[in-house]
Amino acid sequence: MRRRLFMLFAPGAFAVSMPAWAGVSETDAASGIRAALEKGAGYAVDTLGRQDGFLGNPSVRIDLPESLRGAAKLLRATGQGSRVDELVTAMNRAAEAAVPQARDLLVGAVRDMSVEDGLRILRGGDDAATRFFETKTRDPLGTRFLPIVQQATRKVSLAAKYNAVAGKAAGFGLVKREDANIDSYVTGKALDGLYRMIGEEEKKIRQDPAAAGSALLKKVFGGL
Repeated sequence: MRRRLFMLFAPGAFAVSMPAWAGVSETDAASGIRAALEKGAGYAVDTLGRQDGFLGNPSVRIDLPESLRGAAKLLRATGQGSRVDELVTAMNRAAEAAVPQARDLLVGAVRDMSVEDGLRILRGGDDAATRFFETKTRDPLGTRFLPIVQQATRKVSLAAKYNAVAGKAAGFGLVKREDANIDSYVTGKALDGLYRMIGEEEKKIRQDPAAAGSALLKKVFGGL
């Protein structure tokens, strides 16, 4: 009995104690997770980091905060709708320009992933890999995205107006403090969109690993 317990808790014992996919080695499991993560990250960056990646996709398109849409309607009513459209387009273009900067950090997170991380993700929910990415990369990506977003929004005449109006709205609790500055708002929304797209790809891989075109993914996820 003591020998059996030692085997269960010894290094490398995960495969012994795991249920449905016990035939998959820890190495294969970790490699499968890395492949899934790289595929999801690559898909998200390629999809969003191009023209209309954000602007043309309703699920990630960046609009004005809800509390500022009344002001936007007023501008449209006074014949200044083109300025509102310019601002919304610029916000989305800024996000599209920033996203390619995420690739190397996302790949780095994958390569630094431990076997234990991989097994935890494998046994997690449909978004376990996405949450891993967000935990590891959101802060450094925000730092990297911000100057790119700032460069894009400086060219737009309504950007300063956004900050003035949003700043007042934040004072009344109508806008979150982090959304009261256009550059912070767009950076946050760009990151939200990035992780959302990674999550969608992760879910597809988990539901149909064979469609991902990888025998390793099929082997690892197919037993779940």
